[in-house]
Amino acid sequence: MRDTRESRLLLVLLVAIAFALITVDIRGGERSPLDGARHAAASVFGPVEEGVASAVDPVGNAVAAVRDSGERHTRISELERENTALKQRLGSDDRNRGRVRDLDAMLKTAGAGQYGIKGAQVIAIGAAQGFSWTVTIDCGAHDGIKRDMTVLNGDGLVGRVTTVGPSTATVLLASDPKFTVGTRMEKTGEIGFANGQGDRSLRVELLNGKAAVREGDRLVTFGSSKDKPFVPGVPVGEVTRVEPAGGGLTRTLQVRPFVGFSKLDVVGVVVQPPRTDPRDTVLPPKPEAPKPAPTVTVTVTPSASAKPRD
Repeated sequence: MRDTRESRLLLVLLVAIAFALITVDIRGGERSPLDGARHAAASVFGPVEEGVASAVDPVGNAVAAVRDSGERHTRISELERENTALKQRLGSDDRNRGRVRDLDAMLKTAGAGQYGIKGAQVIAIGAAQGFSWTVTIDCGAHDGIKRDMTVLNGDGLVGRVTTVGPSTATVLLASDPKFTVGTRMEKTGEIGFANGQGDRSLRVELLNGKAAVREGDRLVTFGSSKDKPFVPGVPVGEVTRVEPAGGGLTRTLQVRPFVGFSKLDVVGVVVQPPRTDPRDTVLPPKPEAPKPAPTVTVTVTPSASAKPRD
């Protein structure tokens, strides 16, 4: 339609009629004369609206999904990050709690033996030189560490320092086949020498071939001249097997070391030896043997009213 005077006049007339109908409908309320026309229009256009809605709603839902997917993805990513951080924090807390326990046990061992120690952490495990059983610790010459110092932890003897750098040191573990330490038996005081056997138990040769030894007996370090490389009294291990004597001059024992060499973390280097030999005092108390259950005795007393049978 062209924009003419007649078209503009018709538009104004239609707008006026529309306002008049709206006014009549509002004033009429529920009895509006236009109510019938409204229902008729709904009957005609209702199915069309439903069809359009059924076609448009999936598209609208998809658009909403695309719009919200970014928010959900962002939230999921945030939750994943929070979960990862929580796991790391929990893992770190568990590790820290383990280190606190290790440090506490080591301090108790050092206190019992009156050892002056320098705490250190194992930062590498492996062959620093050759194929030896060694670990590297994070303290060295700058911390007062010297060659041939005893290394221990809360469980007992770890090894001895063999190489010292400015800020690190290499420790030869007691499990190394080249490792040898003088030992003393608990209570009896029998002297011997312990050698490492890799991932197996320690092998101990007692100087007295007739020494009375049994499984469960424990050993500590005998000590060295001027306390190097070993201070006395450090727990070594527990006898697991006594080899047959065979009339030899020595007695061979298999000893399970107290220290778990595959899970070392916090250790202590003895920088000050004890004033006196602690002997067996550093060993932890032995657990009490389980008491046998009392035997219940039942006594049957015949009743006085019982009559003998014929």
